[in-house]
Amino acid sequence: MASDPSSVLESGEQTLLASGLGRTEGPLWHPEGYLTFVDLEGSRLLRWDPAGTEGTDGAISVVREGTGEGNGCTFDRQGRLLMCEGADHRRLTRMEADGTVNTVADTYQGKRFNKPNDVVCRSDGSIYFTDPELRLPPEQREIGFAGIFRVDPSGQLHLATDECEYPNGLAFSPDESTLYVAISRLDERCFEEAEKGLVCNHRKILAFDVAANGTLSNNRVFCDMSSAEEGVPDGMKVDTAGRIFCVGSGGIWVVEPDGTVLGVIKGPEVPRNVAFGGPDLRTIYATPGGSLYSFRVKTPGIAPY
Repeated sequence: MASDPSSVLESGEQTLLASGLGRTEGPLWHPEGYLTFVDLEGSRLLRWDPAGTEGTDGAISVVREGTGEGNGCTFDRQGRLLMCEGADHRRLTRMEADGTVNTVADTYQGKRFNKPNDVVCRSDGSIYFTDPELRLPPEQREIGFAGIFRVDPSGQLHLATDECEYPNGLAFSPDESTLYVAISRLDERCFEEAEKGLVCNHRKILAFDVAANGTLSNNRVFCDMSSAEEGVPDGMKVDTAGRIFCVGSGGIWVVEPDGTVLGVIKGPEVPRNVAFGGPDLRTIYATPGGSLYSFRVKTPGIAPY
């Protein structure tokens, strides 16, 4: 595997923006010029405004409490924030402009989801979200499988695929013809391997072809991310050149559109998720544990809005 991602970096320096925040996840850059992210542990949606923004000094503020372990976030085509909530209601929600939170989906065929994890929105308004099951005690599992679900533009829910062992992060290729899925692990044995520091061969990125009607096909391994290092395939984003930035073992893996691993961006901590942001979408915001970091890259990311 290649080990030098410097060709994509403007600077290798990572800036600590905030710390002591619980368990950070779900970063999302807003077109108004600020970042939201979640404290999964504290069930909070937080906001970070860049230093120098009128009335702010780079401080953190709370947007919403009681998110039910809110996790991955994105926007719908109307600019409303979508959030996967893994606890309590175990649902996908939409936050309106006035702060009202509505449920988009919470059951499939009358059965509750496992733990909705990450979400992405297609340009036609279709919403895809992952629902792994291994983090939920067996006695609480109602669906009986891990899935990726799709909410079509009319609001109807569909099972997009049940061919993923532990689907985590999601991202589209620039032309939306391919959906990438981060696979964190296979089963309980992978947790044991991680505890013992053994290589886990089940960490990978899958790729699916996306039809015009939103259906998925041609499930295949896009990138093998086997490793014994800390961290698993998790949140990911794609830049305008089609490169995938996927959180994984040891840091952020940078993968070319053909599946070649360019290298791993290592920082002070291993993040759980990333987002492109800043006025030029060339700043990557990373959420590792209880902190928030940023660093600069040469190519803009695909905007979530």
